[in-house]
Amino acid sequence: MQNWAAYREQLMGTLSTLGQLNPDVLKGNQILSDAAPEGPGLGPKIRELIALAVAVTTRCDGCIAFHTEAARKAGATKAELAEALGVAIALNEGAALVYSARALHAFESP
Repeated sequence: MQNWAAYREQLMGTLSTLGQLNPDVLKGNQILSDAAPEGPGLGPKIRELIALAVAVTTRCDGCIAFHTEAARKAGATKAELAEALGVAIALNEGAALVYSARALHAFESP
C-alpha cells in the first residue's frame, strides 16, 4: 500500500505543472467536478462516496487519493465507505458476468 497523503501531494505538483502547460484542461476538470444541481440533492458526502466507487471501478489511484480525503471531510464513515465499495465490487463482478456472455457469444460465432 502507498502513503496516500504523500501521493496526493506529489500528484498535486504534477497536475500543477500540467495546469501551467494547459490551463484549460484543469479549468474544464474543475467545472465538471463542481457541477451539482441547485437545491436538495445528493449532498457532498454521497457525491464523494459515489466518486470513490467509480474511482475503484476505473482503477484511478489519484481519484482515490483525492476523494477519500474529500469523503472524510464531508463526514463519511468507514461503514459508509465500505458500503459504497461493496457497490463498486458488485458492479465490477456484474460487468465481468455480462462480458463473459459476450466472450461466449464470440467463441460460438465463427
